[in-house]
Amino acid sequence: MINQVDAKPETAVAGAARSRLGGGALVGAAVIFLVCEFVAAAAWRDPPYSYTYHYISDLGVHGPLEALGQFMYSPLAVVMNTGFFAFGLLVFAGVAMLDGLRGWRHVAVLVLGGLVGAGGVVLALFPGDGEADRLGKVDYHGPGAMAAIVGGNVLIIVLSRLHGRLGISRRSARTMVLLGAFGLVSTVAFVIVAGSGANVLIGLVERCAVYPVLAGLIYAGLSIRGGSPTRRSVCLAGASAAARGD
Repeated sequence: MINQVDAKPETAVAGAARSRLGGGALVGAAVIFLVCEFVAAAAWRDPPYSYTYHYISDLGVHGPLEALGQFMYSPLAVVMNTGFFAFGLLVFAGVAMLDGLRGWRHVAVLVLGGLVGAGGVVLALFPGDGEADRLGKVDYHGPGAMAAIVGGNVLIIVLSRLHGRLGISRRSARTMVLLGAFGLVSTVAFVIVAGSGANVLIGLVERCAVYPVLAGLIYAGLSIRGGSPTRRSVCLAGASAAARGD
């Protein structure tokens, strides 16, 4: 239960409104990612982009070139990179606006949100074109991807465990735990397949690690925007004010 006993009604309302904006940002992050992915993939026609064969990051490489055992040619690479960037910023902004968390819980969510946010920005600024490996430089794209994927799956699990404080329904929380667990297991599978050099269904395996994050953010955001935090905060704050004679 959220500790709102000492909150004034107007403070509680402001906090609830901020949480609803945060929930909207989480939904927006996932939707923007998916839309940018679809638009960039639709523009890749010669040969057609494959959701099961190609890496997601290939959509952020204009090319044409060959790297990581794949041919990359994304005419609208800027769209995908914009999606990565916006995704990262919106996830961090979304969790930063969530009300009802204090102490270590607040810090944990902010750290995870920052990890995902930084990962998205790195993906956008350092496309996965293999140039760093060819030049013997540090490849920031890989760590950025892992930060976004692992951090994102852990984030939705943590948010699910804090469902009572955030206004996330129990049903959504249970679904988020399953999504996060599946995403983490798929991440291990993705690393193994990618490390083996076999590109068979690598795009599908990667999406099994990434899409649970997007689905989890949508579940969390929609549930938070459902109104539960608002009703609970207003009622608790109103009761406290009445007891004090405010």
